[in-house]
Amino acid sequence: MNPPNKTIRVMLVDDHPMMVWGLSKLIQGEYPRMEVVGVATRSEEALARVASLAPDVIALDLDLGGQNTIDILPELLEARPASVLILTASRDQALLDLAVVRGARGVISKDAPADQILKAIAKLNDGELWLDRETMSRVLGGLVRPAGDKAADPERMKQEALTDKERKIIHTLVENGGLPHKALAQRLFISEHTLRNHLTSIYQKLEVGNRLELYVYAMRHRLGSSAKGGPDEPARQAAAELVLPADSREATAARGRIRRKIAAVVPAGHQLFRNL
Repeated sequence: MNPPNKTIRVMLVDDHPMMVWGLSKLIQGEYPRMEVVGVATRSEEALARVASLAPDVIALDLDLGGQNTIDILPELLEARPASVLILTASRDQALLDLAVVRGARGVISKDAPADQILKAIAKLNDGELWLDRETMSRVLGGLVRPAGDKAADPERMKQEALTDKERKIIHTLVENGGLPHKALAQRLFISEHTLRNHLTSIYQKLEVGNRLELYVYAMRHRLGSSAKGGPDEPARQAAAELVLPADSREATAARGRIRRKIAAVVPAGHQLFRNL
């Protein structure tokens, strides 16, 4: 997240000239609040330029000349830790959900009003998400796979590797999921840099990829709540129920029940799932 008065650096990854022109005009019109620092029209170009351009937010089209840019998302984020906003005309929900799972922090239609696009960029720069409740419910359903016959011991071993400080961080994140890193760090009385280091360690120990996966893991394994029946219990149960039956029709029905439960429970008590 940038300091309040620092210009938000935006990189556009899109191969539609009119769209690039319009977005550039829109964003440059907000200077000095934000500016376009570069444009890439191909996946290879985006990967080659992202480190040197050092964007804070990457506005990424999912289709570059017939190539699915979801394939380059992990590499793009590894080259430059930035917030990725999927700016797309696609209505393929499975594709958009996969983009979120792989690291995108926001999804918005190319047909969205100009002020909404600017707001999404600003929100992502502040460390927040730009996702609707339906997308969050679908992503949760996809993240947690059937438990099968796996023993609990491997998960216990992962959790036992956590330090007391890391457990406190997980609890704070669950309680205040939608807050940016800076605000979470302030609640923990540590620096933002220290918080990021702790989160990296937690991700490695629990084998999760990001804050969303950590939230689901914590709720399912009761790492964010000290006692059954507490305020987190409905949300924990909703996450724990994301184990679908094998039969496809049963699975579809179960997903519907789960989505309704999450939409009813989680948004009310957890900022992470608000419609930002």
